[in-house]
Order: sequence, then structure tokens, then C-alpha cells
Amino acid sequence: MKKEDYLKEKIKHIDIKSFDATPIIRSMADMSFTSRETARAAEILERMVRDPDASIMLTLAGSTTAGGCKQVYIDMIRHHMVDVVVATGASIVDMDFFEALGFSHYKGDPFANDRILRNNYIDRIYDTFIDEEDLQVCDKAIKQIADKMEPGNYSSREFIREMGRYLKNLSGTDSLVLAAYEESIPVFCPAFSDSSAGFGLVMHQWENTENHVSIDSVKDFRELTMIKMNSPVSGLFMIGGGIPKNFAQDTVVCAELLGKEVPMHKYAVQITVADARDGACSGSTLKEASSWGKVDTKYEQMVYAEATTVLPLIISYVYHSGSWKSRMPRKWNELFK
Repeated sequence: MKKEDYLKEKIKHIDIKSFDATPIIRSMADMSFTSRETARAAEILERMVRDPDASIMLTLAGSTTAGGCKQVYIDMIRHHMVDVVVATGASIVDMDFFEALGFSHYKGDPFANDRILRNNYIDRIYDTFIDEEDLQVCDKAIKQIADKMEPGNYSSREFIREMGRYLKNLSGTDSLVLAAYEESIPVFCPAFSDSSAGFGLVMHQWENTENHVSIDSVKDFRELTMIKMNSPVSGLFMIGGGIPKNFAQDTVVCAELLGKEVPMHKYAVQITVADARDGACSGSTLKEASSWGKVDTKYEQMVYAEATTVLPLIISYVYHSGSWKSRMPRKWNELFK
């Protein structure tokens, strides 16, 4: 088989506006197990959106953006369901920015011969394929952005703003990065270099050893903590866990260490398949996080499910509730002007 034989069927992103999940979610509320967890998670997110004082942080880990949920996140931003994004570099760069440049992810096979895939320069994410040559174009686009910036230390938020500005000048497809730029929503990637951005920035620094752009993760933490300090109420909607989840939760503790008394995150939902029995759960259960002073437990819900199966239902429910229509966007990027 040739390369083009593998890269035939593009992943299509689900449109949560094309169907109304309200009857399904309401029925799930009277069921058990993951169904009831999903319904309660939808109710908590809708409550966050209705709360006039709440700032909502969306955290992303895993490969849902590549797996067909990119438009879900764009719609959350465009329809004022989220005020801050904290994500892995892969979610933002290798998946979202990558597709905004005109490239695609493709339907694959988890049982494909990975040696043959490598010989064809095809990367695999479980049952999804990516053209490595396209991904290298993405690496180089990051380098081009860095090359045009003044040398210095930047938060990932500042750099991703420049990525949004770059996309604004292209006639490509919509993306999370572009939507966040246009809606003045900050996007943080605490481990930014663990992605296609890392390769691009290394190439940039290799050619500019003395004066170059660097990403300052401590500045990320300070800026995100400043948002928490300025938010009387905050909520977390978390896909997966890991660094983005902990980064967002830890703002409460950081603010206290800086002498600022702030309330715990009032609302919290996490969708994950991680196990809690090894003390991990990709960043602890939400009830456990309460012992650290991070999350209140009145409005918290763990949903143990693979996110692409329940996320579209939850967001469709909140979208069709219409509560977002009267919500004032926070535009937290303007805090740093």
C-alpha cells in the first residue's frame, strides 16, 4: 500500500448545533452509572454558564481535538461557554493549529503495521493517522512566527496570541486558536515545547543562539493565577487530566502563597478514563483535590468515560439551553495589556 492509500478518509468534526441532546441528557439523569454522571456534569456546566460571576476554565489533555471534537471547543469559545483554555501543546499545535493550516487527520486502524506506517511517514494516534510531512510544515510555521517576534521570554499565552494573529491572515478553516484570538480568550500550554511547537522553537533558537524567543512556564503560572485572583467565582471543565488540570487547580494555592485569599474553584467537572487507585487519576479525583484546597465539592462531578462519547452530548445540551446568549464574555487577555 502507498501513502495515499492510508490517508483517504478525513476525520469529520461533530457539530453539536446540528442536534439537540436535551432529551437524551434529561433521560440519562434518571439512569445509573456513567449516564447519570454525564447528566449531572451537563447540569453543572450549564450552571457555570448561568452564573454571572463565574469564569470558566476549559482544560484539554488527550487527543479529542484530532478525534473529531475540534468544532466542539470552537463552539464553546464562540458561544461564551469558556473564558480560559489550559491545554497540552499537542491539543493546541499538533491538532488544532495543524488543521487550521489546511491539513487533516485521517481515519486509521489501531492494528495497522506501525513499521509500514513509519516507512510511509505516517504517524498514528490509536485509530487516527497524520501525515508527518504535513506536521513538519506545522513545525516550520511555528519557527516562522518566532522568527518575526522580538527576542525575549514570553508566556505560552503570548505566543499563542501570535499564532492566532498568524491564522487571522490566512484564509483557512476556523480553529480554537483563531477563535480564542478573536474573542480575547487566553490559551495556556504549560508544557508548550512538548509538541510541534517545541520542534519549531528549537529550530528558531538553533539559528538564533544569542537572541531568541523562549517560553516561560513560570510566567504562564503567574498569569493564570492573576486571572484566578480577579475571578470572584471560577469553574473547571476538564477533558482528561495531567498538567493542564493541575495547572488550573493550583492557581488557588498559588494565590494564597502570594497573600491573596481566593475561594476554591466552585464548580468542577472532569471527563477521564484514568484510574484513581494508584493515586493518580491523571491528577487526583476532584474530591481529593478538595483536601488540597483547590476544588469545592458541592458542584463537582467525575465522569468516567472516553471523552468523545459524552462531550458532544454535554455541550449540545448546554448550547440548546440558550443560557450562553446572555452571558458576558470575560476577555481575560485584556488583563495583560
